[in-house]
Amino acid sequence: MATKGHNEVKESLREMTRIFRPKDPKKFVKEYVRKYHIMGGYEEELTLVVEHELGRMNSSVS
Repeated sequence: MATKGHNEVKESLREMTRIFRPKDPKKFVKEYVRKYHIMGGYEEELTLVVEHELGRMNSSVS
């Protein structure tokens, strides 16, 4: 995946995470990849992005 496209996917996923606040990051990423036709092999990396964003949101609320 190209760097520009890769960063756009990550930023989009971060924004979607802030909006939807998923309970299950793996399931959320799986649905995101399927819905937006993201190439396979990036699920683990994108799951880490979601988990990191959720952690940031939880720490800023506390």
